[in-house]
Amino acid sequence: MRHLRLLALLLVFITAYPLSGVAADDLLIQAKQRLDNGDAQGAYNLLIPVQSTRAGDPEFDFLLGSAALAVGKNTEAVFALERVLAVEPNSAPARAQIARAYFNLKETETAKREFESVKKQDVPPEVSATIDRFLDAITRLEEADHTTIHGFFEFGIGYDTNVNSATADNQVAIPAFGGLVFALAPAATKLDDTFISFGGGVNIQHPISKRLSIFGGIAYQNKTNLHEDNFSTYYYDANLGMSYRFDRDTFALVGQYNSFWVDNTQLYNDAYRNAAGATAQWQHDFDSRNQVSVFLQYSDLTYPEQEIRDANRYISGLGYAHAFGRGSVITYTGVYGGTEKEKAEGVPQLGNDVYGVRLGLQWKLNEKYSIYANASGERRKYGGPDPFFLVDRKDTQYSASGGLIFVPKKNLHITPQVSWTDNRSNIKVNEFDRVIYQIVLRQDM
Repeated sequence: MRHLRLLALLLVFITAYPLSGVAADDLLIQAKQRLDNGDAQGAYNLLIPVQSTRAGDPEFDFLLGSAALAVGKNTEAVFALERVLAVEPNSAPARAQIARAYFNLKETETAKREFESVKKQDVPPEVSATIDRFLDAITRLEEADHTTIHGFFEFGIGYDTNVNSATADNQVAIPAFGGLVFALAPAATKLDDTFISFGGGVNIQHPISKRLSIFGGIAYQNKTNLHEDNFSTYYYDANLGMSYRFDRDTFALVGQYNSFWVDNTQLYNDAYRNAAGATAQWQHDFDSRNQVSVFLQYSDLTYPEQEIRDANRYISGLGYAHAFGRGSVITYTGVYGGTEKEKAEGVPQLGNDVYGVRLGLQWKLNEKYSIYANASGERRKYGGPDPFFLVDRKDTQYSASGGLIFVPKKNLHITPQVSWTDNRSNIKVNEFDRVIYQIVLRQDM
């Protein structure tokens, strides 16, 4: 959600910079208490009836401007805070609040000037960092008016408990052969290994008008196992699309192509799987803290060396995101469902119906540290009996991941993280569990 964390952060000035000589009358005391307790509407309701008689008092005007800002009355906030600055032109809290009001009114040049004026004063490091985030948001808004190019590079090291996503069992009974027990080849059972990963990408956005933009991107990712190289993987991903924004709604249509490779050092040999398709999405911002999205996705899946597995995949889903408090905690949830329809005739066991749910959160601890966690569950029901195990396959897959995001300097992220997957199935050979521990360094450009 764009700017979710920014819209309320500079309220910290109310406590970081207490107004000098606050008048000790009941009205102002009550209004400030309500603001401090998050009841901005109550503070506004107390102050607005006496504006005609109290306007010009900087303590009153600051509280009225802060309350008006918090309830979305940005123009009123500007008028009240301008009266403060007319009397106290060096008031950092008032300049910070009026900068935020101009930001909300999309008067970015004025907001930028006011934020930069506050930064020149002797402000605490955390306040300076918050202002930098607003200035970054203003830069992104300004970039929306012209072509922008952004790239990234990342490198990681880690340990994978199951590089081939295989069962831990080394024997399996095959019902189609009367229940005879067969020993599995070593490569078909669970293998662990350390690995290195690296990748990068570039994204381009070009505005056609204030509402319509086109965008595209390419990315590459490589995961190389140090010993089990037969299960090293890498992929290429490309997308091209357009988005249209109208008030609180954004519509996007994106074409996508992905090639996934396993144990193949020949760059132009056949991939393990190719996926080409498109996604249509509608996103609605209810306000600065709540957002909902709906998407439809189609993928044409091809397996160059196993054409019998080729399929058409159709997925639709619904998502919701919410920012708590001042935006330091962002949560999201989503549900989806669809089908993967096999192209070949006579192999219904290769197609499946799928549905699932996703949950996640990110918690910004301070300007340098954040933590994140997410979890998902997916159910897959296949379309016909497996020819060897003589039952319709049913899988339930659970996964979770989490990590710490450390930002030692702008655009540099260091992320130690762990991910877990547990696939349960009524066909024993398809059951597996997997844990990946890694630390990733990412540089945005």
